[in-house]
Amino acid sequence: MNTDFLVTIIFITILVIFIYWYAGYSTRTGKLEDANKNLIPDSWEENFMWFFSLKGLIMFVLGVALGYTIHAVI
Repeated sequence: MNTDFLVTIIFITILVIFIYWYAGYSTRTGKLEDANKNLIPDSWEENFMWFFSLKGLIMFVLGVALGYTIHAVI
């Protein structure tokens, strides 16, 4: 049970980190337009601004969950 939860948390963390990285990468390389230069593509800001405005909280929660599950498995 704990190892399944650990694998799930690791997968979600990697997925979220990739999304944040790709948002910055796509705007730096010019693949997607970013008029206000905040490293978030304008097309993503319309629908997913909550995801980028809560970046610190999301990463904190994922870090705590990852640390807790690693401690529980070990």
